[in-house]
Amino acid sequence: MSRKAATVALTALAPISWGSTYFVTTEFLPADRPLFTGLMRALPAGLLLLALTRKLPRGAWWWKSAVLGALNIGAFFPLLFLAAYRLPGGVAAVVGSVGPLFVVGLAALLLGEKPAARTLLTAVAAAFGVSLVVLKAGAAFDLIGVGAGLLSSLSMSAGVVLTKRWGRPEGVGSLALTGWQLTAGGLVILPVAFLIEGAPPALTGTHLAGYAYLAVGNTAVSYFLWFRGIERLGASSVTLLGPLSPITAAVIGWVALGQALGPVQVVGMVIAFGATLVGQTAPAKPAPALTSFSSAEKNGQEVSMDLEVSGVRR
Repeated sequence: MSRKAATVALTALAPISWGSTYFVTTEFLPADRPLFTGLMRALPAGLLLLALTRKLPRGAWWWKSAVLGALNIGAFFPLLFLAAYRLPGGVAAVVGSVGPLFVVGLAALLLGEKPAARTLLTAVAAAFGVSLVVLKAGAAFDLIGVGAGLLSSLSMSAGVVLTKRWGRPEGVGSLALTGWQLTAGGLVILPVAFLIEGAPPALTGTHLAGYAYLAVGNTAVSYFLWFRGIERLGASSVTLLGPLSPITAAVIGWVALGQALGPVQVVGMVIAFGATLVGQTAPAKPAPALTSFSSAEKNGQEVSMDLEVSGVRR
């Protein structure tokens, strides 16, 4: 296996893991506490990585980490949950699946990556495939929900592109940078969660086990792999792995929850998965120097969160 293929495979584990969040949230966590769940995913994971790496930002990286954490976590989580609550089954996932198109545009603007026709067609095909997987007949549109979904996708897309543009400080690994972002994002969510949802709910052993999985495997490890992939691959290439999240959520719903999986959904999975594979076939580009001044060179990441909308996952 080539180095690029190995990097793609490891990065793909992130959206695959995020596809399990809907199942974990509905089966193991307290109901109707999306912001608290987002807080419990981000802040403990960030603090864990800070403790492991023992590195704090320096200089400009204090504000850069805050910006990246707000875009990738702090703003993304609440907006995505708002979209999931206000939009019926699957619509938020379809709205979120336009993320690769946002990334293509932002990458052209900020990274100088000229969008290829194949990339644009692949992004459109991926969104179409996701729509077949999750969109149900008679789905209605709520303007606030659609706006929140688009903003969440734009927020994560901007975070993806800026993560690639800024790289990381010299001598700082991807694990430390992930910890900075998760901690910053969690601190953004903290006051919002307590203001809107109030005090934390009473937690059982099942709840704690679910939160432990979300914080460690589903967030700390997954976001490390995701940011590592952004660093080593093109921004557009990484975001086109996003459809793996709703595909995974649909498969888990079918296997574990007995949800229907008809021929149309299977066709949608094939299209979305095919688009994901095509999105990884672009020629590899030389990796830029990674310094604090690097300007070299989700979403759809967690669009599966609204797969059923009867429960919010991420």
